Amino acid sequence: MTVDSPRTIVLLRHAKADWPAVPDHERPLADRGRLDAPMAGRRLADDGIAPDLVLCSTAVRTRETWKLAAHELPHRPRTVYEERLYDASLGDLLALLSETSDEVGSLLVVGHNPGVHALAEALAGSAEGDALARMKSGGFPTAAFAVVTFAGSWKAVEHGVGRLTAFWAPHEA
Repeated sequence: MTVDSPRTIVLLRHAKADWPAVPDHERPLADRGRLDAPMAGRRLADDGIAPDLVLCSTAVRTRETWKLAAHELPHRPRTVYEERLYDASLGDLLALLSETSDEVGSLLVVGHNPGVHALAEALAGSAEGDALARMKSGGFPTAAFAVVTFAGSWKAVEHGVGRLTAFWAPHEA
């Protein structure tokens, strides 16, 4: 890949988590989350999304989400569990993206709200169809994902650089 190659960022919010009496970082998926995460993986596969690299938060619910979603993909990409994704702000997320090697053409990030939603909106300078309107009106529910494309180096990722090409949520009407 060259610095000017087209790139894809897939932002996947973890599936629905349970609320047991454990620290937030240790919260597991709820029953609905265990059903929705594979649905997200199937949709990624159906859409032909094949990430080169996955950055996944170290929280239990994100790791479980990714494990269930990844089983639905035809090929399992290299996965890095990144503690900085937990409770990451928009600025933190942009900084993490800028550290991505330019050898990576497609990056999938498994994270948390409000950061994932904020990043999707910040990157989307334009959108295809009604994807941006749906994402803004319905929020960014659990197990939802947004796909943003842009051209250039990961170091150049900034507000408005991308095009929101898809937004999917498991329980959209």
